[in-house]
Amino acid sequence: MFILVFNSGSSSLKWQLFEATAASDPTPCAHGTVTAFGGQACCTWLSDGQRGEVRGSIVDHHAAAVWVLNWLQDRGLTKGLAAIGHRIVHGGDVFTGPVLIDPAAVAAIESLSALAPLHNPLALQVIHACESFFKPPVPMAAVFDTAFFRDLPDHARRYALPDEWTRNHGIRRYGFHGLAHRWLCQRYHEISGAGIGASRIITLQLGQGCSMTAIRGGVPVETSMGCTPLEGLIMATRCGDIDPGALLHLAGQLGVEPLREALNQRAGLLGISGISADMRELIMLGAQGHAGAKRAIDAFCHRARKYLGAYLAVLGGADAIVFGGGIGEHAPVIRERICAGQEWCGLAVDEAANARAIGKEACISPPSSKMAAYVVPVNEALLIARDAWDCVRRDHPSR
Repeated sequence: MFILVFNSGSSSLKWQLFEATAASDPTPCAHGTVTAFGGQACCTWLSDGQRGEVRGSIVDHHAAAVWVLNWLQDRGLTKGLAAIGHRIVHGGDVFTGPVLIDPAAVAAIESLSALAPLHNPLALQVIHACESFFKPPVPMAAVFDTAFFRDLPDHARRYALPDEWTRNHGIRRYGFHGLAHRWLCQRYHEISGAGIGASRIITLQLGQGCSMTAIRGGVPVETSMGCTPLEGLIMATRCGDIDPGALLHLAGQLGVEPLREALNQRAGLLGISGISADMRELIMLGAQGHAGAKRAIDAFCHRARKYLGAYLAVLGGADAIVFGGGIGEHAPVIRERICAGQEWCGLAVDEAANARAIGKEACISPPSSKMAAYVVPVNEALLIARDAWDCVRRDHPSR
């Protein structure tokens, strides 16, 4: 049997196919990505050790999903498909765990789209593409980024706003990147051998989107993203923390929709640097003396260090910090800058170990460090496959 996983990003569609049995963990057997939507969209895949790439006209996530499904069907890989798992960014108060997708679930996900406009609508396009493609339908499950934070303490999830706004409009901290933070937490305990019960760790998911989470005993107690994925750290094109008074002023000057677009698409590293949202490019340009690139990197690391200090206070110290995401996994210089000067709290980084840890699991702190530091590549697809398989088997015991 196969499980297909879709992860709808703001500008890409990632997919992965897993083989599953009732007795074993899902095993990856093929994966790919569709990027650069438009007349020359790029479709890449890896299957049976063979890599491939084609370009063609793919205008949106719906069309991208249809392309993936046709690719799988042409290779006979849809015949044994037992479940499809979809990553959904915002589950609001409605979803606190994986659910089978039915019309009511689709309607509820759609109702939350205003809180995650770059993600929920795109995931729905993929869901609708799957619904149209399979006759009879293949069971589908939605796995929510916000679900990991369902038990966030009330004092951490509340904003200092009128209580009726929380009740009537759902304005509170939901947290995002839950799958990534959940993976970082689980893998840290697996590879370190540390007991989960009394552990205090800080996880950093640093990529296109960026967030940090303070976790005690495997349960999040604070996280940097809030009601939407805009709050918190500086990101590639998202602003992170900003004075709401400034937003009110800008809304009056620019209008709400242009402001929404700018905060999501033209702020962050791109806005500060004036040249790029790609940390790899900014590091290269910064080394060449580009003032905007240096300014963006300085601001990015400062914001992360500020949150790190805050979460150390929330937890009363930490046993480890764990880096994941594209930047967290592949940018030793950024990890080093975030951790620099933290000896006061027991954190030190081994320079050589940090330089070697690119895209692989590694401990980057010396044995003498009282607080450990790890790099852990995130595998959201496997978590989605596990959750989707469990969800489908729970509701379809014969599978």
